[in-house]
Amino acid sequence: MRLVTLATPDDFDAWRDQARALASDDVPPDDIVWQVGSHGGDLFAAGATPRHDAVGTPLKVPRGFIDLARNAILHRDPERFALLYTLLIRLRRETGLIEDHADPLVRRLEGLAKHVRRDIHKMRAFVRFREVADDSEGGGESRYVAWFEPDHHIVRANAAFFVNRFASMRWSILTPEVSLHWDGAALSEGPGATKADAPDGDPIEEVWKTYYASIFNPARVKVGAMLKEMPRKYWKNMPETALVPGLLARAQARESGMIEKARTAPGGNSEIAWDALREEALGCTRCHLYRPATQTVFGEGPVSAAIMFVGEQPGDQEDLAGRPFVGPAGQVFDRALGEAGIDRAQTYVTNAVKHFKFEPRGKRRIHAKPDAGEIEACRWWIEQEQMLVRPKVTVALGATAARSLFGKAMTISRERGRALALPDGGGEAWITVHPSYLLRLPDEAARTAEYAHFVADLKLAKAAAA
Repeated sequence: MRLVTLATPDDFDAWRDQARALASDDVPPDDIVWQVGSHGGDLFAAGATPRHDAVGTPLKVPRGFIDLARNAILHRDPERFALLYTLLIRLRRETGLIEDHADPLVRRLEGLAKHVRRDIHKMRAFVRFREVADDSEGGGESRYVAWFEPDHHIVRANAAFFVNRFASMRWSILTPEVSLHWDGAALSEGPGATKADAPDGDPIEEVWKTYYASIFNPARVKVGAMLKEMPRKYWKNMPETALVPGLLARAQARESGMIEKARTAPGGNSEIAWDALREEALGCTRCHLYRPATQTVFGEGPVSAAIMFVGEQPGDQEDLAGRPFVGPAGQVFDRALGEAGIDRAQTYVTNAVKHFKFEPRGKRRIHAKPDAGEIEACRWWIEQEQMLVRPKVTVALGATAARSLFGKAMTISRERGRALALPDGGGEAWITVHPSYLLRLPDEAARTAEYAHFVADLKLAKAAAA
């Protein structure tokens, strides 16, 4: 057995030199014990004795392997050195292996590298410096100190980023494993530290928290995505995150109070509240659909409407016009409403998803069905519309609308034609098909029969609302 000792857990250059020498000596991966420092050695392992001339011997490997190894070696997995050496040996006889992403070894190392890149990004995003007085050189100059707890051995690899970005500051980044110190001219390292070694706050932090609270927009907060990108372990180091729960709670209470007050107050307060809600929705970024869409397509109609119709999502023409149900499906919808004796101008019409989801095909934009995550992201707006309008009857036009209203998949054929209770006392609901379904039927007789069934459903909703 060969015992290879590396000075630090992130020393790629030392690992590369040792691996090159061992590979030149044709040492099998199973005959090597890798360790860092003087800990974790094998009592039965002999010291590594690679040929001295082998260290400089060129060993051709794909560029992709070097990039993969530089990241993967920063992971905390104790097997990373052995895994990389095993891949190195295999690459000597399987030259295209690095491109085989289905290979278990390649896939595992790519996973390690991915976690490291993510940790590097988090350090860059979540480090927060706090100002402290530094009299070490007798000048009383300010030094900025930050505390961070990385998941992997990424601190040294990230040093150049902070030197370049904060070159004019004198700063220290303290971590449990190693500390970095920049004096404006040279970078130095120090031993690991504890959270108690870092300052708790400074005057600038209070100014930042005031600013953050003033620009906070609860409509743009996606809590699930935020927790995924910024786990709670980082919150305690970031002054603004301490404000988020309170800001969210106050915003939700303020919105609910506004809607309730508008609903019960005389005059046009309800219209003012609806205008405010719509204005907020125009800046919605709760899911990715806002990026390719032209605009948010919010609901329309009187807030005193007895019937609310909920469709799936805007289509191509709705996306351009900024209004729901104005395209081909909207024309079918309007005709059916007329035959059912319902004045559209007296109803509230909206969609479960407020942005157009499509697939580009040449110059055309082809409708794409929203997925469960996109429906869930938009449920907040539907709930606010329902709280504001308080319709006697809500009609779900299609499966997407039904899922949005009930929070689960609903079978149209089973639930159609009967009154249903919405969750949390949301009132009465009916489920029917979406008008676009009628346009897709290839058979004329089937279209005629389904259209008559659709009109009958609308008449049931009208009777229920009356």
